[in-house]
Amino acid sequence: MIEQLVVLNPAAFSWGMITPVLPELVLLAIGVALIVLDLFAPRQRQLLPWMTVLGVSAVLLVNLGMYTPAEPGAMLRNDAYSAFFCTLCLASVILAALMREFYSTQVQSHQGEFYSLLVFSAVGMMIMVASVDLITIYLGLELMALPIYVLTGMHKKDLRTSEAAAKYFLMGVFASAFLLFGMSLLFGLTGTTNVAEIGAYIGRNNLADNASLVMALALLIAGLCFKVAVVPFHMWTPDVYEGAPTVLTAFMSVGPKAAGFAVFGRIMLAVFPELHANWGPVLALLAVLTMLVGNITALVQSSLKRMLAYSAIAHAGYALLGIAAGSASGMAAAMSYLFIYLFMNMGAFAILIIFSQGVEQGESIDSCRGMASRNPVLALCMLIFMFSLTGIPPTGGFTGKFYLFQSAVAAGYTAAVIAAVLLSAMSAFFYLRVIRLMYMSGPEQQPAITAPSVGMLVVLGIAVAGVLATGLVPGALFDWAQRAMLP
Repeated sequence: MIEQLVVLNPAAFSWGMITPVLPELVLLAIGVALIVLDLFAPRQRQLLPWMTVLGVSAVLLVNLGMYTPAEPGAMLRNDAYSAFFCTLCLASVILAALMREFYSTQVQSHQGEFYSLLVFSAVGMMIMVASVDLITIYLGLELMALPIYVLTGMHKKDLRTSEAAAKYFLMGVFASAFLLFGMSLLFGLTGTTNVAEIGAYIGRNNLADNASLVMALALLIAGLCFKVAVVPFHMWTPDVYEGAPTVLTAFMSVGPKAAGFAVFGRIMLAVFPELHANWGPVLALLAVLTMLVGNITALVQSSLKRMLAYSAIAHAGYALLGIAAGSASGMAAAMSYLFIYLFMNMGAFAILIIFSQGVEQGESIDSCRGMASRNPVLALCMLIFMFSLTGIPPTGGFTGKFYLFQSAVAAGYTAAVIAAVLLSAMSAFFYLRVIRLMYMSGPEQQPAITAPSVGMLVVLGIAVAGVLATGLVPGALFDWAQRAMLP
């Protein structure tokens, strides 16, 4: 056993051994560099968001161009699937850093640890999406979650953030226990933690009716549903999203959720394909319930931030339909939708941050009254994002839902798709309500809106371009996702 620990034998070490984890190591070094700059060059803290953007962008480009063949027994795989989700997760980090640059200027608070913790969380997400072993999946998940627990409670003087951090930590630990218990049952049944080998073992030995395997499946679904905010494991989401700093809420609604769906898809399609007849209808039912609870509860919200939190729950239900289909095309549709959701949701939160003027409690929907007369450009951007979240053509939200519904119908879940279409129509009430207040209500006596910073303008430009491009020319994104599903 000792001989296998080549780290103890310098002669056995080669640089090729660290190639599969090179992006993660570079990202880790960037996070450490941000801490050092924050500690020893406090006058240069305004450079932290730009250093974060440049460093993460470099890692993103390296990750896109780096495909390494999977070694037998490897725990990480740099394939097209992981590259797709890594791009999505790292893009959410870049946009969050740019949004934080504007927020820090508004509140005159440059907390350097925000950027380093954001990068460390991205390391965990990259490990999660590249993992093909249960152990590294769990390690990546915890590495992703721990920095977010700290970031959620970073504003120590705000009781809402402290409450949100406590709730998120306690519920996160509970869900992690579910996941770990389910993984231990899989290891006990198959004698391996490799995802592909577990799936092959189940198929060879006809374990589909094994009670322990069904229990493991149930525990894994419960834990993963918590991570992506699926009903009935969503109760933490509104309070945490509302209590956390708005920039972090935007990041949590996209990056960690995408990483959770990456693990969800890999486990369900690689480990449990033999049990699709069991878990497919269950996930379809959970998707409908998630859309139902998210959309109906969003109807009665007076806070724009809390409305977007329940909206995030509903959109998790839409994406879950793709996994429930149990096919490569269904997963590709879910992947495409998550990428489109990056643009429309981060854009909506960016507008919210600009409207709030650095005040975390300034997120009432009524604050949008007359926004078109005060700042027509921002109002137009918000209109585009609200249209996309509703699913109105020619935005990306429409094409994303079209691909999802098409894959679900092909899998036989026609009733679930009908329910999803009706609930999507219902969501128009609260999304278009924002547009009505912006364009059809008189402006309230509110201070003038501060002009967005360069970073925020970049975020809005990327988000608007992404929403419109994926709506008008959706084929490129869906083809990329389909290629990522090829073995």
